[in-house]
Amino acid sequence: MQPMEIVYVALSAALVVVGLTLVAKAARAYVETERRSMLLLMVGFSLVVAAAAATTFSAFLTDFSNSKILLTVNYAVTTVGYLFIVASVRAD
Repeated sequence: MQPMEIVYVALSAALVVVGLTLVAKAARAYVETERRSMLLLMVGFSLVVAAAAATTFSAFLTDFSNSKILLTVNYAVTTVGYLFIVASVRAD
């Protein structure tokens, strides 16, 4: 792997770890409070993390050859995730 690819993987891994931490905290809050906002927050962060992880995996799997499609799918899934996060603010 080249240095830029190593940085990309490291940043993707950091995003996944931090994102899953947020998912876990939202899940715990949902279990404790049963508030719909925490469920929406958990789903939103899960989608953002899934988009990041899938993009990194797919980029290496396709040798970065389908970058336009890859980024479009990433942005679509990430946007849906953020819509859930915004909805969580307005839920309760």
